[in-house]
Amino acid sequence: MTIPAPIKKLTPEVKRWRRDLHQHPEVGYELPRTSKFVADKLKEFGLEKVETGLGQSGVVGMLRGNQGRRHAGGSIMIRADMDALPMQEESGVKHASKTPGKFHGCGHDGHTACLLGAAKHLAATRNFKGTVYFCFQPAEEGGAGAKAMMDDGLFEKYPVDAVYGAHNWPSMPVGFMGCSEGKMLAASQEFYVTLTGKGGHAARPHEAHDPVVAGSELVLALQSIVSRNTDPIETAVLSVTQFQAGTTTNVIPNSAKLAGTMRSFSNVTMKKMIAEVRRKAKAVGAAHQVTVEVTLDDKPYPALINSKREARFAAGVMKDLLGEQHCVINPPPAMGSEDFAYYLIKDARTGRKTPGCFVTFGNGVQGPMLHNPKYDFNDEAIPHMVAFWSRLTEKALPSG
Repeated sequence: MTIPAPIKKLTPEVKRWRRDLHQHPEVGYELPRTSKFVADKLKEFGLEKVETGLGQSGVVGMLRGNQGRRHAGGSIMIRADMDALPMQEESGVKHASKTPGKFHGCGHDGHTACLLGAAKHLAATRNFKGTVYFCFQPAEEGGAGAKAMMDDGLFEKYPVDAVYGAHNWPSMPVGFMGCSEGKMLAASQEFYVTLTGKGGHAARPHEAHDPVVAGSELVLALQSIVSRNTDPIETAVLSVTQFQAGTTTNVIPNSAKLAGTMRSFSNVTMKKMIAEVRRKAKAVGAAHQVTVEVTLDDKPYPALINSKREARFAAGVMKDLLGEQHCVINPPPAMGSEDFAYYLIKDARTGRKTPGCFVTFGNGVQGPMLHNPKYDFNDEAIPHMVAFWSRLTEKALPSG
């Protein structure tokens, strides 16, 4: 694609923002510096309104186009996530994290900087009619920050016709983009199981109720949920990833703990899997005279299912901007999860469902994958995403 001259001129500044954010990562909802950085930039760009503190540390900026009242011409929201990961960086880059144990290992620094770049460009040109809201969200990495912002009234305060988001994608070349009309990312649910029996000497197992044996049987039983309790047409994954028990070799412990994750593209299938985990845990516990307690992560992520109309619209913008040969339309869904999914499901409080679309963009075919300690966002992707968000806004809210 040919990068518009104003965006090309803006790119070095956006790159500096990105690297500054990378050097100062913040995790979860605790984003004081990042939120202030974003809010200060939006105010500097001249947006009509900038609100902070939504969902604890989220930021929303409102920008009106070149014509009409607040909602004349419609309204859209574009979201970027701001949080980093609680892990140590090993990239070796000059702009590496200055905070031990915290690291932008998923590229949210790039997402934030690109959306800020689009906000600056659109504030200068205002070549659209209506209102665009720039949403900067905390706690995507397991904290369900999207839900927190919705619970704080995000869409009641800023009602929109559609919401859009994006994630960088290692293994996709820079200058390429993709989206799906429907299923894109899986629902996820973490589970935790505590088995409590009766400990004793390992030489006298008949006097104990062994939680290790019960836990071992439960691990195998849980594997049958996908193979024997789930419709084979549906895609689902259940992985037990932790098994903790005992402190020495000659003692049967009192308790054992299991933990794992479930993934599915169907929220209905996920509910059935959860019910089966509870049922099998209860049955195995009874068989071994062990009490079994199952707890679930209270912030599960729904399946991310794009609205067809908005996905087709976003795909059209991609093709117009990048050329059809650089667009990956309806790729196979991935089993990763994203809390952007909350924006696309019916709000339990209001009953309202906001249509929208989540897209991917190339971070380059070389280099580590997301959540790898050597990962770094590819700055060459910046002008492509600034141009995409700007063009999408102008197409969604045409001024002519």
